[in-house]
Amino acid sequence: MRVLVACEESQAVTAAFRKRGHDAFSCDLLPCSGGHPEWHICGDVIPQLSLPWDLVLAFPPCTHLAVSGSRHFAKKIADGRQASGIGFFLAFTQIKCPWAIENPIGIMSSRYRKPDQIIQPFWFGHTAKKSTCLWLHGLPKLVPTEIVEPNLWVGKNGKTFSADYMDGVKRGKAGEASVQRSKTYAGVAEAMAAQWGGER
Repeated sequence: MRVLVACEESQAVTAAFRKRGHDAFSCDLLPCSGGHPEWHICGDVIPQLSLPWDLVLAFPPCTHLAVSGSRHFAKKIADGRQASGIGFFLAFTQIKCPWAIENPIGIMSSRYRKPDQIIQPFWFGHTAKKSTCLWLHGLPKLVPTEIVEPNLWVGKNGKTFSADYMDGVKRGKAGEASVQRSKTYAGVAEAMAAQWGGER
């Protein structure tokens, strides 16, 4: 299959599909950090959407859409950043081939529709907890491959966070932890490739 992995610089999902013999390419405004620039399209993904792909997996930026940033919504609505983020997300829903869109819990559940599935990294062999929404078209829901106990940090208010994220925050590297947390977990990438791609 020809697979486009949109808004992915880590190449985790791209590499998982490549391992199974698929012609997969990542695309992002940033240069890839996955070590395979020959598989990476560095630039705007929108022109790529009109090309003949067999599968498109999209990881659009959640900066203006996730509920975790809701305290900034008023400014983002006023200056158009949220509308731009919504428009970019919705562009992937117009693709004719099977597609999946990944995003954290946010406003697209009401601005578009409720996600088909909400997954967790600890369903796929990672001890992290990160509620991740999947909107699907022409694809089945992901089946958990290895459910493990999540490693959580509990705050004074009872709110829980993944221990890996909080470790970064406590070291004064919250930004770095957030960047790492935005990357697709290897177990999730492997499940996507195995269940949505299989062997060519």
